[in-house]
Formats: sequence, structure tokens, C-alpha cells
Amino acid sequence: MDYIDYYKILGVDKSASEADIKKAYRKLARQYHPDLNPNNEDAKKKFQQINEANEVLSDTEKRKKYDQYGKDWAHAEAFEKAQQQQQHSYQNYQDNTDFGSFGSEGDFSDFFSSMFGGAEMHERRNRTQFRGQDINAEFHLDLKEAYTTHKQVFTVNGKNIRITIPAGIENEQTIKLAGLGGEGVNGGQNGDLYITFKISNSTAFKRRGNDLYIDVELPLYTAMLGGEQLVDTFDGKVKLKIAPETQNGTKVKLKGKGFPIYKQDGSFGDLYVTYQIKLPAHLTDKEKELFTELSKLRNNGK
Repeated sequence: MDYIDYYKILGVDKSASEADIKKAYRKLARQYHPDLNPNNEDAKKKFQQINEANEVLSDTEKRKKYDQYGKDWAHAEAFEKAQQQQQHSYQNYQDNTDFGSFGSEGDFSDFFSSMFGGAEMHERRNRTQFRGQDINAEFHLDLKEAYTTHKQVFTVNGKNIRITIPAGIENEQTIKLAGLGGEGVNGGQNGDLYITFKISNSTAFKRRGNDLYIDVELPLYTAMLGGEQLVDTFDGKVKLKIAPETQNGTKVKLKGKGFPIYKQDGSFGDLYVTYQIKLPAHLTDKEKELFTELSKLRNNGK
């Protein structure tokens, strides 16, 4: 795996404080956010690299390992564990072996080397297999993108990964991609990649589970007399019949016009339309006269 200079990505020095890192991340995240750079693959890649760098450098333990091990920071725990096991084995051997005349430290080292061979011990360590580190990453989508199954490419630890995003993915939902995490050591199994989706919403719809909700303005005359009204759905417009004397706040359910159900092809939630009666403004003298007549008729009828 190529070395990635997270400090360079955020534009800070290695001596940068947590506040400096946080400030740099926020500035760059705003600059390269996908919502501000639509259809810009370079900005999207940069945004993912910025998130990756921040994830490591804003975590004290991860940053310490990164500073110490460089590109192998993700394997730090495995390296340290192996080192502890080797030290433990060495201590057991020392405790259970009668060295007799091997009184000096130099004598013991020579004896140990003759028994096991320094080169052989080094080779044995190099043959030890370690599982790669699991990686957690965030992926940002707009609600419009989450509506259809599609493929996207994003970068994690310098690797471009092409994934299929199923329609209906939920905000904060995490999926696991086996074997796409950190590389294993000496032929060890790769770690897994866990992607958490962050879904923003640039539409007029509100999503609750698989259902969608939208408010639609209805002209007063249509509400009173009935008629037809064009209403937006996520996949186009539909024409709805409006019953006479429709009241403000009336809710209509459009079955199957909601959001796709995750990994259930052809299945959708429902769309709930709430009518908001729009009162006319800037009335003409004639309109005022007619409304006055209507008011009189209503009052006389009581």
C-alpha cells in the first residue's frame, strides 16, 4: 500500500494541534463537499481523502500509530501483539532452560543463536501472517442518488473501489465489504471495509423509512369547486382529482409512490400528499365584490 501523507492532505504540520486539524478539516470539507461540487469526480475524491485523513489524525491513538508506523499504521496492533508473543516465548524458554556454564549475556546469545539460528528466527517472524485492519469510511449521497441502484467509485487508503449502491439505502446505514479493508501481512487475510452512508436531502420530499411526504399548494378555487392538480412524485408528476370542498391539511396516500425498499426490487413505500390551501392575493375590485356577496350568502343562510 502506498504511503499517504495525511498531514499534507489537510495542509498542516506534524506538530499541529487537535484544534488546528479540526479547523483545517472543516475548511477543506466545506470547499470540496459533493453538494457544492456536483458531478466533479476530482472534488469527490479529494473530499473522501480529507475525511480519511481526519479520521486518523483526529483520533489520538490512530495518529500515534500513524506517526510511528507510517503506511503500516493500520497493522500496528498486530505487530505489537506479535512482538509481545515473541518476548513471552523468549521468557518462557529462559525460565525453563538450565544454561549451566553459559553465564554471560554474550554466551547466552551465542547459544540461543546456535539453537534456533538468528536468520531462521528472522525468517520465521517474516512468515507470520496477520489479518489486515478493518477500515471504517463514510460515503455521502443525496436522497436523489439513494433512490436508484447505481455504481460509484470512491477512494479509501489510496485505493479506488467501485461499489454498487442498492436503491433504498438508509441514512447512517453501514454495509460491510469483506476483504476490502487493510491488506494482510505475509499472505494474511485482508481486513473488511465498513461503509456508513450519510444521506443529505436536496428535495421537497421528507423521508420516513420507506414512505415519502410532501406538501402541495392547492388554489382556493380548486379546493372549493374541485378539479385536478398536478403533484410531484419522486419519479415524475401525476394528476390527482380534487374533491369539492377539500379542506386545508387534507392528506392523500399514493400507494407505491414512496421510496424503494432496500434490496426488494420493485417494492416501494407510499407517498403522502398534504394539501395546503393557497389563498389568493392582490384581489381585484370585482373579486372583492364577489367574495363580499359570498360572505353575505353564507351569513344569511345561517
